[in-house]
Amino acid sequence: MIHAAGVAEVTDTTFDEEVLGADFPVLVEFTADWCGPCRQLAPVLSAIAAEETGRIKIVQLDVDANPGITSRYAVLSMPTLMVFRGGEPVRSMVGARPKRRLLQELEDVFAAV
Repeated sequence: MIHAAGVAEVTDTTFDEEVLGADFPVLVEFTADWCGPCRQLAPVLSAIAAEETGRIKIVQLDVDANPGITSRYAVLSMPTLMVFRGGEPVRSMVGARPKRRLLQELEDVFAAV
């Protein structure tokens, strides 16, 4: 799996505790080894994880290895970025994007922290 520095990996087993039980917003990247746009997104997520420590937690979930969570949230395209707050999905975005655009799309998430 393509690991972004500073970005933890979650699984079907750890998802509920790490994501749904988190005290602040969590951005989950649903990713796969074969996903080219996921590789493009890795440095963007690493940078945001480093810059926004304490405001948002960023994790990756390998869709091929974790079909339970993938189907629970009806994820069909990679990468799918889903933001969870208080155990609920509050935003979903599909596809790679530059850092500036992703930060703009997350502004309301940060404002609520």
